[in-house]
Amino acid sequence: MTDLTSLTLAEARDGLAKKSFTSLELTDAHLAAMERARALNAYVLETPERARAMASEADARIAKGEGGRLNGLPLGIKDLFATEGVRTTACSKILGDFKPPYESTVTSQLWRDGAVMLGKLNNDEFAMGSSNETSCFGPVINPWRRAGSDTKLVPGGSSGGSASAVAAGLCLGATATDTGGSIRQPAAFTGTVGIKPTYGRCSRWGIVAFASSLDQAGPIARTVRDTAILMRSMAGHDPKDTTSVDRPVPDYEAAIGKSVKGMKIGIPREYRLDGMPAEIEKLWAQGADWLKAAGAELVEVSLPHTKYALPAYYIVAPAEASSNLARYDGVRYGMRVEGRNIVEMYENTRAKGFGAEVRRRIMIGTYVLSAGYYDAYYLRAQKVRTLIKKDFEDCYAAGINAILTPATPSAAFGIGEKTGADPIEMYLNDIFTVTVNMAGLPGIAVPAGKDAQGLPLGLQLIGRPFDEETLVSLGEVIEQAAGRFTPERWW
Repeated sequence: MTDLTSLTLAEARDGLAKKSFTSLELTDAHLAAMERARALNAYVLETPERARAMASEADARIAKGEGGRLNGLPLGIKDLFATEGVRTTACSKILGDFKPPYESTVTSQLWRDGAVMLGKLNNDEFAMGSSNETSCFGPVINPWRRAGSDTKLVPGGSSGGSASAVAAGLCLGATATDTGGSIRQPAAFTGTVGIKPTYGRCSRWGIVAFASSLDQAGPIARTVRDTAILMRSMAGHDPKDTTSVDRPVPDYEAAIGKSVKGMKIGIPREYRLDGMPAEIEKLWAQGADWLKAAGAELVEVSLPHTKYALPAYYIVAPAEASSNLARYDGVRYGMRVEGRNIVEMYENTRAKGFGAEVRRRIMIGTYVLSAGYYDAYYLRAQKVRTLIKKDFEDCYAAGINAILTPATPSAAFGIGEKTGADPIEMYLNDIFTVTVNMAGLPGIAVPAGKDAQGLPLGLQLIGRPFDEETLVSLGEVIEQAAGRFTPERWW
């Protein structure tokens, strides 16, 4: 029998339907792969008993000719999603051994459709990071290595555990979240596909909040088709989330193979950065050629406020984080460090519970929201955000169907290489991705090639609001032209 962990989610779905193997066999194969790959530190909690129980239930449904769209398919869940009765920590010490008494909407929809939970995946603490090095459980290791080197590389962040697990065959797909690139950047670093849906497309209810006006859940999987399958189950209106949009969920998988002939693809001149590596420039041109060969028309466009996106993002996101993280105070749940009075208890708990990057962002956020600075920083950043959104709206109003850009400014870097004295160096990894969150648009990262050291590189497509289907069609064109990338097993 084929190694069941090397199947795509669509292949596994079809195999289960044909009864070529059972969900329990599929689940056991993944649980065994997880045990062998603990060196990657992708999972922070494995749930084998629950996984086998869910798989057995799925097999029973299959025997009766029943079951949902994801029936019997084993998935990994980012540790930001609340899972009822299963430890959820956002990879922060401050949540301790917190076991939510409720299920996030996104995961409840996956279980509704028959998916199997393998465990909880590692991420940057409270999703704050671009390399998965801020987790209290330690960094995730990228399953990819540079040619001829055994240097441990980052998988990207914050959804590094999700991307690493998918790339290494430790789950068929994974949930992830994207606040400034946390789905697309790790997908690009690991040769996987990640979709950041339009803001409001997937419910945020039951997901640990980082920056509420930017956070959005989405899938990471091995192929464009697999992400489309997962998106259909994850998306949908949720009355418990006031930012959730009430509109029908299309069959994203039906967009696979649709002609892209006549589509106008924007190439933004502002994304040609000074000092951008030649291999990124070459990859971008190659992606444009593939889309042109498929019948799309390439148009140079301007997004003039792009240069302000990163500084504006690093005002808005920490401001919202400082507000959201005020609830972690040692009173109702999670870690508690005693003090002589309640104020000292708050201080001790937060000092011991939050990591350095989270503390940095809380302090920045508190500063920009403070009296005398609110107008100069936060209000101005929100005005810039409106201008960034208008840039995209003007492009789409002129008939552009999607915009093609690089996903990251480089391939994966080594663990510890960018965690030095200057945090700005790490923040620059989000340069191509933050505009999409600031404007609330959908984006997809698709593997498109490799660098000189054999590491995967990704391209990003940015779509119109709620037009993920066009991104699926265009992303599949790039995927077909570039082929799929899998790392050589060393772990």
